[in-house]
Amino acid sequence: MVEKQKKEQGGNGGEPKGSLDRQHTVRVVMISIGAAVGGFIFGFDSSVINGAIEAVTEQYGITAGVTGFVVAISLIGAAVGAWFGGPVANKWGRTRVMLMVGVLFLAGSVGSAFAFAPWDLAAWRVVGGVSIGAASAIVPSYISEIAPTKLRGRLTSLQQMAIVFGIFVALMMDDVVAGAAGGAGADFWFGLEAWRWMFLAGAIPAVLYGVLALRLPESPRMLIANGDPEKATEVFEHVHGRTESETKALVDSIRKSIRSDSKPSFKDLKGGTFGLVPIVWVGVVIAAFQQLVGINVIFYYSNSLWRSVGFSPEFASNASVITAVTNVVITIVAIFLIDKVGRRPLLLVGSTGMTISLVLMALSFFNASIADGEPQLAEPWSTVALVAANAFVVFFAVSWGPVMWTLLGEMFPNQIRGVAVGIATAVNWLANFAVTVTFPALSEFSLPFTYGMYAFFALASLVFVFFKVPETKNIPLEEMSDRYKRQRRDAKKSASGAS
Repeated sequence: MVEKQKKEQGGNGGEPKGSLDRQHTVRVVMISIGAAVGGFIFGFDSSVINGAIEAVTEQYGITAGVTGFVVAISLIGAAVGAWFGGPVANKWGRTRVMLMVGVLFLAGSVGSAFAFAPWDLAAWRVVGGVSIGAASAIVPSYISEIAPTKLRGRLTSLQQMAIVFGIFVALMMDDVVAGAAGGAGADFWFGLEAWRWMFLAGAIPAVLYGVLALRLPESPRMLIANGDPEKATEVFEHVHGRTESETKALVDSIRKSIRSDSKPSFKDLKGGTFGLVPIVWVGVVIAAFQQLVGINVIFYYSNSLWRSVGFSPEFASNASVITAVTNVVITIVAIFLIDKVGRRPLLLVGSTGMTISLVLMALSFFNASIADGEPQLAEPWSTVALVAANAFVVFFAVSWGPVMWTLLGEMFPNQIRGVAVGIATAVNWLANFAVTVTFPALSEFSLPFTYGMYAFFALASLVFVFFKVPETKNIPLEEMSDRYKRQRRDAKKSASGAS
């Protein structure tokens, strides 16, 4: 009976049965796309360094360790931005933080383009990192809070779609600019080296995002949490096109799910499982696994990786672009599947496929020969490695890429969503940093060991999802509060019993 009532409601804590009309469906999709431009900035910043890093290394004469640091340091800034992005968005509003993201990324892009030393470049990459970290924390929350339940999975997946499109554009732009200039280190327009123009191109999406942030409506659930239900009602009516009575029922449901006696803060996450409520730990571990499988090694170091095992520079560059295109296409497939298949099945399939693909990559590099001190992949292992790398991207793109952002945006209750997503996203960036900064040294030590380690994490992610990750498809956001409240009560009982 209860399940039947939920299906009849068909939405976020009281959304009425029935679909949005075409006008409001288009409106909510366009709003979500506008917010997801923050994901484009995320992806662009993650991969623009790929085409520039060798020219930067040669120009400044830096070591492999310093190179890894310059590549990865923006991820520390991103972790800081993610950690504080949620709480700041709770106070200032989601759209104001989006505007801040645009301003900071503009500064980071221009500063990186005119860097005069490695430490200067690293500093500006930290500034850009703070911006993309904040964006990664607030965009999933914003989209999940403004989207109808039936569209929530697809719309929150736009975050990952924007990320992979940003990766593709950055890699393609790097390739075009380097080709036109005759190399990333060669002079291009106005006497600036090509690699500087690669960074400077980031000013375009930065300005666009700032302009969009000024036009997007504020998150209605954040407005309710901050005591402005009237404005939230206006937003819901504008975006969803519901009647006054339907919108009032939805707003009342949201208000009941939010504790009105306090502002969201880190103390709301405290629980009996190593200091946090279990649902927060689930989000943290999911966020960590998404990076520990080594996906960003493919996008940060793919050119260097393929050259290191004997492929020509031209082929390595083309292979990187092919991989980025594959990522985009499969992410589109995932967007169509996520609300039909569900979150858990996609994650389980993805983890299984990634494990197999990574094991094949490890075996391929294990069979590499050494010529002139460099590893060389002969047939059939060169083909196996290339196919396995793209298969890895396929399985990631159809599962862990978009599904993690969807889960983070919807698995937490309204009261703690902003703060919890910030913490989980910060962990995601820290794991990204750990993988990125260690890959150059690990690859020099042993590529088979490195990819075997990533395969271990992929297998561990499969086990974790099977036993710990709940299905959130078609569950209204407000129902997440019931799980949270039960966990808080259990934590308090455990604390009382211990004392």
